[in-house]
Amino acid sequence: MKSIGFTRSLPIEEADSFIEIETPTPTPGPHDLLVEIKAISVNPADAKVRMRSAVDKVLDEPLVIGYDAVGVVVATGSDVSLFKTGDEVWYAGDASRPGTNTEMHLVDERVVGPKPKSLTNAQAAAMPLTSLTAWEMLFDRLGIKQGGGEGDTLLVIGGAGGVGSMTIQIAKQLTKLKIVATASRPETEAWCKDLGADIVVDHRDLLASMKAKGLKDVKYIVQYADLAQHWDAMCELVAPQGKIGTIVETDEPINISQLQGKSVALCWELMFTRVMHQTEDMAEQNKILTRIAKMVDEGVIRTTLQQTLNGFTVETMKEAHRRIEQANVIGKLVIEY
Repeated sequence: MKSIGFTRSLPIEEADSFIEIETPTPTPGPHDLLVEIKAISVNPADAKVRMRSAVDKVLDEPLVIGYDAVGVVVATGSDVSLFKTGDEVWYAGDASRPGTNTEMHLVDERVVGPKPKSLTNAQAAAMPLTSLTAWEMLFDRLGIKQGGGEGDTLLVIGGAGGVGSMTIQIAKQLTKLKIVATASRPETEAWCKDLGADIVVDHRDLLASMKAKGLKDVKYIVQYADLAQHWDAMCELVAPQGKIGTIVETDEPINISQLQGKSVALCWELMFTRVMHQTEDMAEQNKILTRIAKMVDEGVIRTTLQQTLNGFTVETMKEAHRRIEQANVIGKLVIEY
């Protein structure tokens, strides 16, 4: 089968930044589904992995990355009970296994959900990773109760990105929080408001923008953009006994002691944690994706697809990464096979 990978971390303009390779069709393990891929999305995480995995070295075997996928189950493992051959599924996969930049892919059924019936393959492929990340951030990491949060405020830094876009929608539908999102362009401000943000502020001068809107003492802050850049502002804005959640690692030092006086919690979210560590509750991701699919089909949550590239080729993969690296994509970018 055809796969697209790389052996060196090269600038995307380089000829070998991605290469086409032939790989054997994998055989499902006990809990695995073999999925014929129909569409994938490309995330900032994909670009980070490509740029960091083979710096100043050449890998012995090409690395195939990719996470979000929509496809059809073509074979199942011996212990599979949630899906059968022919089912349409969506998922974000497992960072510790070969990725979805391929024609056939293995994934553990416990982190897979049924594809929303109302969406095309491209529309659905935009959503799994960001939906899981947003859901786990709100309800598992920050500990917000579904139906709760009345009188409290959630600040979403990076509101127009993939995870921010899903966080706004999920929080709007399942909590009573006031939702404040950051954006810096008219089109991203409009996008955030359309998804359900009550207020939009400018992340370029976050403190001044929040003050201008009469906002202070935010109980919950989620950081999806630049942790170090916004650290001091978040420490000032977060309410006593509040919580800050982030998905963004940083090489720059941050002073976590700034949170001590307010007894503020700092929470990390990585949606691959459950499957990479085979946690007892990893099947929660099946439940989350099933719930999100139901909400999509009910019309209360919508796809965040904004750009579609057609064809599973090295050139489309390069173009997708090129656009992601520009860091101004609204919503999500998908490659449809």
